[in-house]
Amino acid sequence: MQTRPETPDDGREVIARAIGLTRRYGDTVALNEVDFTVREGELIGLLGPNGAGKSTLLNTLVGLRKPSAGRVELFGGDPAVPANRLRLGMTLQETGVPATLKVAEAVDLVAAHYPDPENRDELLVRLGLEEFAKRQCGGLSGGQKRRLALALAFVGKPRLVVLDEPTTGLDVESRRLLWDHIRNFHSQGGTVLLTTHYLEEVEALAQRVVVMGNGEVLADDTVEAVRGLAHVQRVSMVAEKLPELPGVISEERIDKRIHLMTHDADQLIRSLVRSDVAFSGLEVQQATLEEAFLTISRS
Repeated sequence: MQTRPETPDDGREVIARAIGLTRRYGDTVALNEVDFTVREGELIGLLGPNGAGKSTLLNTLVGLRKPSAGRVELFGGDPAVPANRLRLGMTLQETGVPATLKVAEAVDLVAAHYPDPENRDELLVRLGLEEFAKRQCGGLSGGQKRRLALALAFVGKPRLVVLDEPTTGLDVESRRLLWDHIRNFHSQGGTVLLTTHYLEEVEALAQRVVVMGNGEVLADDTVEAVRGLAHVQRVSMVAEKLPELPGVISEERIDKRIHLMTHDADQLIRSLVRSDVAFSGLEVQQATLEEAFLTISRS
């Protein structure tokens, strides 16, 4: 599979960059020599399963983790330097806000760190939090806490917003509200880097999609290209040996079962039946994103 580890130089300013980035936790390699560039005005979806390395990449890019090898840049400098993070907004998967603070107080507290913050009340309206302005943060539901985390990410009028699974715990209405806010921010020149498990979310928002698996970039392309790559099915059965079948991307034997990856399970099964080979226990499942991209990366 062709990957595009480096965005072509189209004249736009590089806002964040990883070069040969490796991050280890003991013997576990969370990121393996990753090259990755974010340019001004991009809306990038970072897609992959749990453990793919998405959060580690984000946390290293914004200075919350140090590289084990390689280097990272944020606005042309070291992300560990606070001055280089003044134009950054971010939500983590878990955002801790003192439970006794009221929502409006929490937004004011974060806004005080920026020279020209958003109008608090207008921001709360845009994120559907106006009726909770005087409620203590500890009394918010999970979805309301996620919306508050988003308000804190946007309040400093950032140039780059990094959103780590921002719609986790949100209902459909809240998710659509967030999508609209991201689109509006991007349409005004903002740069967005978001992680998600959901291909649907990337399709709704992103222009460029980066797929990660096992700490590596497996694909970096347009939404249309990645959508086509992701539709892989797993056909498995018990058989002694199979003939060469059309449309097989990869084949793997685990114990007595043979697992075939394909883009067209129906065609593969018709060919299998016509081959008159003895088999049993036929199963067809949609491959996970991890399986799909790991399969294609090996082909």
